[in-house]
Parts: sequence; structure tokens; C-alpha cells
Amino acid sequence: MVFLRVCCGLFLVWMSGCYALTPEAALAMARGEGSARIQAVQAAVAQADAPTLVFIQALAEDAVKIVDNKPLIFQGDTALDAVTGAPVVLNAEALAAAEDVVNNNRMRGELDNALAALKLLAPEATVRRAAARSLQGQVGEAQLPLLERALAQETESDIAQALGQLRAAALLASTDEGRRVEAARVLGASSQAATQTLLAERLAMEPSPAVRQVLQRSLSDVKARLAWGDRFGVVFSGISLGSILLLVALGLAITYGLMGVINMAHGELMMIGAYATYCVQLLFQKFLPGAFHWYLLASVPVAFLASALVGAVLERGVIRFLYGRPLETLLATWGISLVLMQAVRSLFGAQNVGVENPSWMSGGVQVLGNLSLPYNRIVIIAFAACVLLGVALLIGKTRLGLFVRAVTQNRPIASCMGVNTSRVDTYAFALGSGIAGLAGCALSQVGNVGPDLGQSYIVDAFMVVVLGGVGQLAGMVIAALGLGVLNKFLEGLTGAVLAKIAVLVFIVIFIQKRPQGIFAMKGRSAEA
Repeated sequence: MVFLRVCCGLFLVWMSGCYALTPEAALAMARGEGSARIQAVQAAVAQADAPTLVFIQALAEDAVKIVDNKPLIFQGDTALDAVTGAPVVLNAEALAAAEDVVNNNRMRGELDNALAALKLLAPEATVRRAAARSLQGQVGEAQLPLLERALAQETESDIAQALGQLRAAALLASTDEGRRVEAARVLGASSQAATQTLLAERLAMEPSPAVRQVLQRSLSDVKARLAWGDRFGVVFSGISLGSILLLVALGLAITYGLMGVINMAHGELMMIGAYATYCVQLLFQKFLPGAFHWYLLASVPVAFLASALVGAVLERGVIRFLYGRPLETLLATWGISLVLMQAVRSLFGAQNVGVENPSWMSGGVQVLGNLSLPYNRIVIIAFAACVLLGVALLIGKTRLGLFVRAVTQNRPIASCMGVNTSRVDTYAFALGSGIAGLAGCALSQVGNVGPDLGQSYIVDAFMVVVLGGVGQLAGMVIAALGLGVLNKFLEGLTGAVLAKIAVLVFIVIFIQKRPQGIFAMKGRSAEA
């Protein structure tokens, strides 16, 4: 309704000029049989003037009534002439006799298409681009005048290309065989799924052998292009899944890979990071609503510190008494995971909580007609790479990393050299737990956040660490990305469940042939 008021305000500018919209055309769009009204709308769209835009918008918003065989636009209590935009004074009797204009679903769809087509002439490039995208597969020969007019004045190359595709789609139904051949050749350069459907439908009804040949060739080209889009989509989805597995497994690379602790509560440490992100979101919504879309940046350190603190308490209270006893460690951390899940259920409830994407992570990059890369996935891939780089630098270049490697390789000698091995164990376990919290923060942007969040990834994370080679960051990267791509590829062939089974069988066979993983184990785990 707001848009209609703006249109009506602009409409008054036309009151002293010439009007392409006639009373007869307006009445034809407002009254009559469905097919006749649709033809009237298509004919009016070709004019593409301001009164036509205003009137079609009013029809779409059910703001048109017929009084004395004349369509009027009602804006609140004010009636406006559909052609001139001038206010019309109506008495009570005329208002009572006003006839409502009823639009069925077919008519509403045509009005929406008409409004989208008229937006092709909008001054804003973003509006024109969105309009061209929304009209894919929705144009006919009746829209040709408007499309050619929009194409003639278009200055953006990508929008002009999209308009050319729309024009070719409209020409495909032409009675002229030469124009259909031309349209089929132009559409052969498309990478839109809607174009494939359009070409296939036209091929099924095309009587001319010459046109059928061109249609067949164009359809093959479009199918090949879409197939590449599907392949790239599978690879990107696999890399995205692999980056999530990498984030989850990075913490295990320290707690299990370097320290040899089988921490079954690692998934719940991720869950704590996700709920910390949720709490930060709530605080921003309540106290900093203007900066809400930056809450995720504040959530990263909070999630790390929350999980690291819980991990430090876990190591000091339980784990330090169980070093060298893997079975007891496994059972103890499994029990702790149950305690943490129940604690979260008591605090936040058993249902999933909603964590919103910031505005700058919404949407995506349209690479091909059938391939869009979501911003949230791209950000998570970049975030996983940054965390990996940070962990590699921390372990390989810092004093803490030196102490961790020394204690891992030879605890007695490190103690003799003055290293406080007990403190190093706490720091290392807290670091691994904090990285799990970062994984939970990232996962909150692509999936549900609930008490069972960690259970979905803990097994896959252990598989990544073991497959890559315990304690080997490089092997873990290869394993995570490889398993991600393999899993997504198999999902397309066999389904999600069989893909999981196939991946598990592959890992079992691989470990049978190479127990050390992709790279050989090092550290306390190898000596055990």
C-alpha cells in the first residue's frame, strides 16, 4: 500500500500531460473474463507509462473499484481517476454501488509478472537486475515491445545479456520460423535451468525440422553448461562440509592428536560455543539493537573463552587423573557429555534455539545460472582457514606450542628442563576446547543450535583426525576436505544414509591398509 501511495503521488505529475492509458484499456483490465483481462494487461504493459504502472499496482493491491462503469483507484477514502489521477468526488449512493474488482490466482500471477516487467525500466540497476531474474521463464511474445525498449536503453552489460535472453525466450513462440531459429541460437548460450525447461517444452511442440535441429543443439549446450554448474556445486558443498569438519576436528587435533586424550565431550564443548553465540545475540538484540548485525564478531572470542574455561575445569577436575588410561578417560568424558547436555536442556530448554545470520552473511554470489555460493558458507570456509593458520602458528612458532610439543614428545625430559607439564596440559586442553567453541560459533550460522548439536559431528571429527594421521594438521586438512567432497558426491548418487555408510567403509579399509593415516602419528599417542 505504501508503494501505491508513492505511485499515486508521482501520478499527479501526469495530470496535465497526455495519457497513453485509456479508460477503455483500464476497464478491460478491471472487468471481463480472465483471458480477456490478461490480454488487456499484456497490451497495457507494452505502453510502459506511469499511469499504467500505477493502475496495475492498484489492481495487484485490490485498490480498484468500478463506479458507473468507470475504474477508480481508492487510496483510503480518496478516489482517483485511473487515467488522469484526478480526485473524484463520490456521493454515498455511488460508493454503495461501487463494484469490487476480483482477481483470481491466474490474474494475480499475470499482474505480478506485469509489475516485474515494468521494473525493467526502473532507474536503479539493482531493481532492473532483480526484475530480469524474476522474469526467467515467464515472458511471451506480448512482452516483446517492452523488452526491446528496455534492452535499447540498458547500460549494464549483465542486465543487457539477461534481457537478450528474455527477448529470445519471447521470440521462441513467434509464428516466424526465422525468428524462432534466431531465438533458439541465442538461448543456447544460457546457463539457466528455466531455459532448459523452455527449450525442452518448445522442442516437444515444434513442427519445423530446421527449428527442431537448432533447438536440440541449443538444449544440449544448456544441459552441458548446467551439468558443470552441478559439478561445481557438489565440489563447493563438499569443501563447505570439509571446512566444518576441519573446524570440529582442529580441537581434537590437540586434545586427542597431541595429548592422546579421547574426549567424548568434545561435541558438547562445541555446543557450549554455539550457545555462547546465541547468548551474545540476545544481548545485542536487547542492549545494542543498532549494532546487531555485528554481534557475530563479538561472539567469536566469547565462544572461545566459554568453551576454553569449561575445558580447563574439565582437565583440572577429571582428565589430569586419567592420563595414560584411555578407557577410563573415554567413559568419564562420555558421562561429562551427558551432564553438559542435560545442563543446557535445563537452562535453555530441549528445543532448538534460533541464531540469525548477520545481514552481511545473507544472500550469495551467483556464479552460474544454477550455482549460487551462499555468503555464510564462504565466510565459514575463510574462517576455518584462518583458525587453521592460527593453530599452526601457535603450535609451531610460539612458546606455548614449543612446550606442548616438548611435553608430547618426552614428558620426563621436558619436566627436567623446567617445564611445568601440569600447567601445559591445562593450557593445551583449554586451547583445544576453545577451538571447539569456535567450531560451535561457526556451526550456529549454518544449522540448528540445540543440546544434541555435538553428537552430529563428534564421530566424523574423530574419523578426520585418525584418517589424516593423529597429530598431523596437514593430513587433517586433506582428510576433512576429501571426506567432505566424497560425502557430497556420494549423496548425489546413493542418498545421504548410504553415502555415510560408504564413507565409513572407505575409512575402515584405508586404516586397515595404512594404520598411521595419511601421515604417520607422532607424540604421546604413537608411543602408547
